[in-house]
Amino acid sequence: MLINAKQRRIILDLAVTLDSFIEGENGEVDWCIMDPDMEFTSFLNQIDTILYGRKSYDLWGQYMPKVNDSDSEKEIWEMIHSKEKYVFSRTKREANNEVMFINENIAEEVNKLKNEPGKDIWLYGGASLITTFINLGLVDEFRLSIHPVILGEGKPMFSEIKQRLNLNLVDTRTFSSGVVQLIYRYTR
Repeated sequence: MLINAKQRRIILDLAVTLDSFIEGENGEVDWCIMDPDMEFTSFLNQIDTILYGRKSYDLWGQYMPKVNDSDSEKEIWEMIHSKEKYVFSRTKREANNEVMFINENIAEEVNKLKNEPGKDIWLYGGASLITTFINLGLVDEFRLSIHPVILGEGKPMFSEIKQRLNLNLVDTRTFSSGVVQLIYRYTR
């Protein structure tokens, strides 16, 4: 009997404003900086699966870059679209060759994924899915990229968290754009 020596991790990789918003009041993310020195493609090479809430998937899961977007942005989207995708939804149920839907038993289904062979798993979001994952204790690593902007209002990074989480800081990176990335691991 083979035992998976290393369980896959759920990584919440999130861009956030200095005042802790993940998007503006009207859903805007135009403040999000993608500097080449952030090495986002290295993160994408670390994962092979992306977890979306239904609204986030509808907005970004099938997004295609525009013709005049940079080659690096096109490469990032190509890499994102090459990953296995799961969408958590209370309403949509159909699966296809691009995405699998999970409608119930979230903890059980996610733990199955974590125990399958493969690379780490990116918890993309949205906000309510992130809250659910945190409250179920499913997030192993928090990669928060703090952007040098204050929005004043918008969708908060965390809301309705049910318990205290003690995290260990494992890495800090500062980029030329002023973005600071903090990487924390959840200590169980």
